[in-house]
Amino acid sequence: MSTIDLESTDFLRPGPIHQDPYPYYEYVRSHGPVWREPQRGVVMVTGFDECFEVYTDSNTYSSAALMAGPFAPWPEPLEGDDVTAIIEKHRDLMPLSDQLVTFDPPKHTEHRALLARLITPKRLAENEDFLWRLVDRQIDTFLKNGKCEFISDYANPFALLGIADLLGVPEELHQEFLESITHKEAEHEGKDRSQVEHKPLEYLYRRFTDFIEDRRANPRNDVLTMLASATFSDGTLPEVKDVMVLASGLFAAGQETTARLLGFMFSHIGENPELQERLRANRKLLPRFIEECLRLGTPIQADFRLAKVATTLGGIGIPAGTSVMVMPAAANRDPRRFENPNELDMDRNNGRRHLAFAAGIHTCAGAPLARTEARISAERLLDRMKDIRISDAKHGPAGQRRFQYPDTFILRGLQELHLEYTPVQ
Repeated sequence: MSTIDLESTDFLRPGPIHQDPYPYYEYVRSHGPVWREPQRGVVMVTGFDECFEVYTDSNTYSSAALMAGPFAPWPEPLEGDDVTAIIEKHRDLMPLSDQLVTFDPPKHTEHRALLARLITPKRLAENEDFLWRLVDRQIDTFLKNGKCEFISDYANPFALLGIADLLGVPEELHQEFLESITHKEAEHEGKDRSQVEHKPLEYLYRRFTDFIEDRRANPRNDVLTMLASATFSDGTLPEVKDVMVLASGLFAAGQETTARLLGFMFSHIGENPELQERLRANRKLLPRFIEECLRLGTPIQADFRLAKVATTLGGIGIPAGTSVMVMPAAANRDPRRFENPNELDMDRNNGRRHLAFAAGIHTCAGAPLARTEARISAERLLDRMKDIRISDAKHGPAGQRRFQYPDTFILRGLQELHLEYTPVQ
């Protein structure tokens, strides 16, 4: 990273900076917890308290431009001390405007309540039973080889099928989902992100539309029927599209972020034999290890909010219409909040109080599932593999590892992780 000029870096463009963005985060932080970067005029927020303030103040900050940020194609200027009316008038033009993550209250409140009726403690317990079966089934596909490409052999399919079960996708269709989703992802590799924004969702949209329509016409005693029959608080039945988009969005987001978390976890396990043995010897440490991996390897690195009214954040004036870049990956390494923030420390007394799942009304609905999937994966992979290590042949020797990450500021996770191990029979 020493060859990259941080001062002239346009962080919002794809480029080598995203292979290791943390020096750039520290550069931004050196200007204060809130800073208007000069390239595009975006207000970047790296401070923990300041990110939390933005996340939890939906009266001041809109999520309408969550994906587009400063690239939002507003058809009229966002001028004045209150641009709420302009946002509401044109919000449907924003990318992913049909997704829950871009909704503001009161619409967000009603649609989020539909999810709450699905992700119940009872349903999560039923899903955990399935996950214990799934983890062994997936490990069986590669265990005897003594090596694997962890992301494609385990993390992606496990995360995908785990969320499929939570949403009630019949088990006989799991293989179809797996093949269809991974095929869609492969089709879009190397393409400009703006050209494929909705395409990975097309299969999900079609499938969940079929599910909801069928269950409304032919109710069964299953999770999909429960999803299809859920009503708003006033008793009205949502349109099929509303329910379909809700389920598809949760499916896509849950699979993506959990797979990245698992990759980060096992890159650390494979690199550190002492850590590996400590976790083997004391499984009660796994939850703390998972929280530290969420903090250090936050999968969603950044997203955007739009100031609806003129305000002040971290001592900086924020005019209405300002694009605010919330950076949880930087906030989770804020030295004002976490001592020795760049170190993995399972003994932190505030290790769980990070922003990997955001905060406020948009706190990740799938957080309980992600934590459960990570814990079960670590348990069984440690049970069934000894001497887990990173492949020197594929990634280079220790101290000179070569890993590849997506060239994007939004999501971060290993593209590949080649592991070697001794199978436990």
